[in-house]
Amino acid sequence: MVVRKARVRAGAIWCGLVLGAGLLAQPADVFTPTYIKDAMRAAATWQIAHPNHAANDWTNGAFYAGVFAAWETTRDPALMDAMMAMGEGIAWKPGKRIDHADEIAISQTYIDLYRITKDRRLMQPTIEQIDTMRTGLPGHEAQVHGITWWWCDALFMGPPTLAKLSATLNDPSYLTLNDTLFQETYDRLFNHEEHLFSRDDTYLINAAGDGKREANGRRVFWSRGNGWVMGGLVRLLKELPANYSKRAFYLSLYKEMAARVIQLQQPDGLWRSSLLDPDAYPGGEASGSGFYTYALAWGVNQGLLDSKTFKPAVIKAWAALVGCVDADGKLTHVQPIGADPKKFDEGATEVYGVGAFLLAGSEVYRLAVIEKTKPLTVKVSNPAKFSRESETVELDLSGKRIVMDGLSSRVLVSQTYSPLSGKEKLLFQVDLAPGETRTFCILDATALPAVPEPIVKTFARFVPERMDDFAWENDRIAHRMYGPALVKGEGTISSGVDVWVKRTRNLVINKWYKGNDYHKDKGEGMDCYSVSHNAKPTRGDGGLGIWDGKKLWVSSNFASQRLITSGPIRSEFEMTYDAWDANGRKVSEVKRLSIDANGNFTRAQSTFTTSDSQPLEIGIGIADRGGDGKVASDLKAGWLAYWEPAGGKTGANGNTACALVLPDGVQEFTKDAANLVAIAKAKPGQPFVYFLGAGWSKSGDFTNNVQWEAYVKRFAERRGQPVRLTMGK
Repeated sequence: MVVRKARVRAGAIWCGLVLGAGLLAQPADVFTPTYIKDAMRAAATWQIAHPNHAANDWTNGAFYAGVFAAWETTRDPALMDAMMAMGEGIAWKPGKRIDHADEIAISQTYIDLYRITKDRRLMQPTIEQIDTMRTGLPGHEAQVHGITWWWCDALFMGPPTLAKLSATLNDPSYLTLNDTLFQETYDRLFNHEEHLFSRDDTYLINAAGDGKREANGRRVFWSRGNGWVMGGLVRLLKELPANYSKRAFYLSLYKEMAARVIQLQQPDGLWRSSLLDPDAYPGGEASGSGFYTYALAWGVNQGLLDSKTFKPAVIKAWAALVGCVDADGKLTHVQPIGADPKKFDEGATEVYGVGAFLLAGSEVYRLAVIEKTKPLTVKVSNPAKFSRESETVELDLSGKRIVMDGLSSRVLVSQTYSPLSGKEKLLFQVDLAPGETRTFCILDATALPAVPEPIVKTFARFVPERMDDFAWENDRIAHRMYGPALVKGEGTISSGVDVWVKRTRNLVINKWYKGNDYHKDKGEGMDCYSVSHNAKPTRGDGGLGIWDGKKLWVSSNFASQRLITSGPIRSEFEMTYDAWDANGRKVSEVKRLSIDANGNFTRAQSTFTTSDSQPLEIGIGIADRGGDGKVASDLKAGWLAYWEPAGGKTGANGNTACALVLPDGVQEFTKDAANLVAIAKAKPGQPFVYFLGAGWSKSGDFTNNVQWEAYVKRFAERRGQPVRLTMGK
């Protein structure tokens, strides 16, 4: 892509994209999804290559908010790499001033990245700093200025961070804190006549009419300052629950400011440094204009602003903004750091201006895509009183599709596959607050630019080079089961489920098999689990058998296998077990296993064929290690959680955790010579479904048995209260 330079005439931006001066032969090009994505990539790439502030500086708070939005839109891996490198380089720390909003602006990106990686390290320092801040209020800023957020820029820096934490942790106390601090700023700095914010109280006009004014005698309302507010309002509203008591206040303020801001847009599409005295600052200013474009486009996309009124303003603004991007990707016409309107060199740039440009691009992209593809919509509702993280949504949809978030231009990771029988499925994952309903757009991928490569979090394969193992994993845990070659080669007979514990979010199966030393922890995890215990064969973590009231009658190793899918969200495969003797009955089994991303459970579906048609009593086992292991269960809810004794000679291997969840109920929990056993009924020829889970005390997810039991309990509750789906257009 070539991004042309804007021509500047008499201090004003003359962009051929708007005024027909011929910089691009076809002005409409700037509104195609491809052009928008390329423009965003060019600006982000240039700025990443030209850093000029500390990584966690407030300026980068705005920039990386834009980089994350650009990654959501383009899913360019270079953008993700840049964000992760930034965070790792400063150990995910916010700035040092405890109660200064600027210091937590960068935390918006930390929390957004946590939502992708589910790695708590990324947001823990932010949680600790904000918790320290609120216990110390009123702090330094309030003691000096009277209120904590004493300048309007703070309404971009602080509120989105607090709202993101509230939504992510399901803790409304962060929203309560935000409401208090936001209201103080609003009460002091918002002008009800002009419907704009003063930058701080030094720009207020007193009762006598004295105070700072522009050359034309009007009040001073700084473009970027109000841009900070509008951008912050959008990022706040995106996080607030629909039924939140204060949402109406923020939404009303947003609409009030939008109605005023559109009146102040200049003929070339941009806004000037001073909103009420544009003639004194004839050159357009890209950072304030970027934030306004972002905010207005979001309102149009959400149906909050009248499209006929606001969409032309957005289109005009975006065309002018791309005209401010040099051929090498540098965004120009950005007012340098300051607190009020200033004249500046037309070639000036700053990272926050690029952040605003990227945020604007993400919403303009959505506007273009929705207009072009006319998507289907699906509403996903959480009927439960608890939050859900990474809930997999399954839709019966065929064809090449992509999924876009309903509140932003984020292209979600999705997967389409055919489960051998039935309709083709489209999968994606969602996070939902208690009782929340979210909307997602299902787009025809063939009508868009190249579909971005997904982040792959699951994997499964047959491993013939290791005696016919079949191994599967996701970003949390790994397993394997043993195949026919192991019986022939070593005489090892076991249809139990093995566990490979992990402390990395990376996929490790291929690497570990290739290294052939996975019994040692080299920082990623290891195989420290034994399907046999004290020379006794066990069911491992979730193997089954036919229960006769005293013992389990179990099959040999699987006889054959086939992979159904191995993808970013789900891996699924099938194994067959030849008929075995079950206390005088012949039983064979077809077992289908699937693992989804971002969780610790594998779904197992067994279909049995028997020598008669009588029901089967199934026993599902977990190897019992004895000692000080911790067992918890709930017969009615159908779950069993086991926290093994610490492994290794000194306990250095930590605790392996195992679990079973039977959504259709358990008759009883019992024991045999080697296993904890869950007993349930199955009918020949009909699928019998259960879930097997595993974790590790060194994974960072669970440090003790109480945390593991809580996770297992919640997983069972989620199975009992599935999400509700509503399709529409």
